[in-house]
Amino acid sequence: MQNRQIKDALYAQVARIGKALCSPKRLELIEILCQGEKSVEQLAQDAEISIKLASAHLKELRIAQLVEARREGKNMFYRLTSHAVADSWVAIRALAEDRLVELRVALAQLAQYPDELAPIGRKELLAQARRGEVVVLDVRPESEYAASHLPFALSMPLSELHKHLDELPRDKPVVAYCRGPFCLMAKEAVGVLRGAGIPAMRMEEGVAEWRASGLPVATGTN
Repeated sequence: MQNRQIKDALYAQVARIGKALCSPKRLELIEILCQGEKSVEQLAQDAEISIKLASAHLKELRIAQLVEARREGKNMFYRLTSHAVADSWVAIRALAEDRLVELRVALAQLAQYPDELAPIGRKELLAQARRGEVVVLDVRPESEYAASHLPFALSMPLSELHKHLDELPRDKPVVAYCRGPFCLMAKEAVGVLRGAGIPAMRMEEGVAEWRASGLPVATGTN
């Protein structure tokens, strides 16, 4: 094989990853799978698409070796093949935010309050949570929390938040997070918390961003 043919073959293999990632819905499925293993039915529900379409997208991701599947009875469950896939999603999203003004504008429109975003960095938030100076809430579904979550975070799914408002302090800030910058659960949680008189902010980053930055994550339940 000539050198040009070898180079073309190499680039073609790398392009397989680009082809698999060129769909907005596949990117969303990867972001959801960054939170942990999920069934096809749950993925379809979270991405708001049909099971048939979710299966088709997952097939393309499997061909590119980005996800893998296991069968449990009649159900199929999917997970990312490695943390490198999650890191790649974080890097692609960060590059898009850096290069595309339209994306930055869209993200800015998510904020309901001028001071909604937590002004502290990841390491300082971790230090404050360790000292008990701030309450960090994971408002994702409990199964995602169990798979991996930020250290010292409490699981309080958005769907159950109203039931637990009395358990939260009024004398220290609460920082809510969910799946990442494109997820709206933390934004909704801040609205609920502030409506109840609880000083709340949200962190844009989720577990994938936290892990990609080299910081530790925890597993298990509260």
